[in-house]
Amino acid sequence: MGQVIDKTYNGIKVPQGEKITFKDGKPITPNKPIIPFIEGDGTGRDIWKASKRVLDAAVSKAYNGQKEIAWFEVLAGDKAKEATSEYLPEDTIAALKEFGVAIKGPLSTPVGGGIRSLNVTLRQIFDLYCCVRPVRWFKGVPSPVLAPEKLDVVIFRENTEDVYSGIEFPEGSAEVKKLIELLESFGKKIRPDSGIGIKPISIFGSQRLMRRAVEYAIANGRKSVTMVHKGNIQKFTEGAFRDWGYQLADKEFAKETISEEKLWAEMDGKLPAGKILINDRIADSMFQQVLTRPDEYSVLATTNLNGDYLSDACAAQVGGLGIAPGANIGDDCAIFEATHGTAPKYADKDVINPGSVILSGAMMLEYMGWGEATKLIHDSIGKTINQKKVTYDFERLMPGSTKLKTSEFADALIQNL
Repeated sequence: MGQVIDKTYNGIKVPQGEKITFKDGKPITPNKPIIPFIEGDGTGRDIWKASKRVLDAAVSKAYNGQKEIAWFEVLAGDKAKEATSEYLPEDTIAALKEFGVAIKGPLSTPVGGGIRSLNVTLRQIFDLYCCVRPVRWFKGVPSPVLAPEKLDVVIFRENTEDVYSGIEFPEGSAEVKKLIELLESFGKKIRPDSGIGIKPISIFGSQRLMRRAVEYAIANGRKSVTMVHKGNIQKFTEGAFRDWGYQLADKEFAKETISEEKLWAEMDGKLPAGKILINDRIADSMFQQVLTRPDEYSVLATTNLNGDYLSDACAAQVGGLGIAPGANIGDDCAIFEATHGTAPKYADKDVINPGSVILSGAMMLEYMGWGEATKLIHDSIGKTINQKKVTYDFERLMPGSTKLKTSEFADALIQNL
């Protein structure tokens, strides 16, 4: 039996269940955890309904009813605005802080002003410094490349620094004028009609991201961790990210890892058994290599902007964002999310592929220590796609396939568990 938590957030009562707690950055999961969910805007309503059914069915089958999730809706985005006059109510922030692990659908953000991206805001509030994006191909999924099965990477993207830190000043502002004057005193010339953004990258932020990436590689038997950067041009930010990453690996994981430099200098390029290779690639080169030599890479550790680009580019090779999962993870909070947008013109039409949220939920279950349920979901998705039972985005590219609605795709996944 779960605990009775006599609280409400945004007028919604907390269900019976227990809280996930954290120790040393790792979750401790009870048999009936309370998991907040944000339905999402636009198509979020359809895909969340389908995803919840699949996740519940997988957990039930994996554990014979001994484990279950107590889902708890919290409000953000358009739904929150209508109910509370705020896009991100304080009650939602408080609930996410209390319960620690959550999942969300896509959220809209007005372009060109108003509120900041809710996704970025959540990362900043909860210090969700590690954006994790596994990218793999399911047999049968349409792809623009000849051998999509060769790409199987997990991207660890630093999530709080770089140009996403929100330190920007508009052209013509008093702040920009002061900054230009200051920079000119250092001998730097900037056009007076410029807007200015600041790009901070720290030792602390870089190394905790690298630590997560290496720990993941060790725990999951991955062969390498590759730092992706533009350090040949941005030497004191992106270049420093690279240097600090090597330092971290050498200091904390010397027994488990070897740098590419040492590999060739001391081992004639032959990776010793049980060792993880630590190397780095310039960002523009990496974009080519995930196309031409994808099977040479396993875990990628990136700065924020590079990781944003690279995650979506890799997803395009294996079927697109509709089937790309993601998570934002910190030391005492993790939010799993759809990686695609809200697609409002398809809202409430029961047609959108729910794969991104379902796979993000599978990531969440694995993070919670419920890997058996994760495997059931992965196997079911592979089986269902192999049966050519897919939503419209894949059906139009798969001759002989059957087009399913969002809800029908969830039915097929549950049948194939």
